[in-house]
Amino acid sequence: MKIIMLGAPGAGKGTQAKMIASKYGIPHISTGDIFRANIKAGTELGKKAKEYMDKGLLVPDELVVDLIMDRFKEDDAKNGYVLDGFPRTIPQAEALDAALSKAGEAVDYAINVEVPDENIVNRMSGRRACVGCGATYHVVYNAPKTEGVCDTCGEKLILRDDDKPETVLNRLSVYHEQTQPLIDYYTKKGIAKEVDGTQDMNKVFDDIVAILG
Repeated sequence: MKIIMLGAPGAGKGTQAKMIASKYGIPHISTGDIFRANIKAGTELGKKAKEYMDKGLLVPDELVVDLIMDRFKEDDAKNGYVLDGFPRTIPQAEALDAALSKAGEAVDYAINVEVPDENIVNRMSGRRACVGCGATYHVVYNAPKTEGVCDTCGEKLILRDDDKPETVLNRLSVYHEQTQPLIDYYTKKGIAKEVDGTQDMNKVFDDIVAILG
């Protein structure tokens, strides 16, 4: 079962990806994790990726696809995987499809966790992070016992810059421009499925399980 997760930043696709991975015994693969693992292990691909990252450049699509295909060869991915955070653009999707096709494989499902922009802005602007231990809270869904203070270490909680409404709106406009076309791309292939991400997290998961069977 080869699954790609789609959804705007803050839609909760990472949480769902972890739950899917756990239920079906397949790895949750994020490009960030792959980069870190390869750089840490000092692999050839990792060294190449690090060169770009050290210069503040984006890692080229071909190299990302090579890293991902390399990860798919590991034992834990023999029954499939949940790919989270890639592809983000049509060229990336085409490069991934071409590499999979060469290996005689294809993506089974592209699951889009759909949440309206205004919900995402409210969700993310309610997040708070601890300056001490990094614990995260939400003013509505996961409030600390004392407002503005971390339950764990007692340090103060802040609204991170990337969770501020103007930053979130910025990220959403980039998402709609780049990633929204992916939904059309996978719809044409007949593998796109949509779930309502505004529901309770467990209800969203139940809907995904109903799709995957």
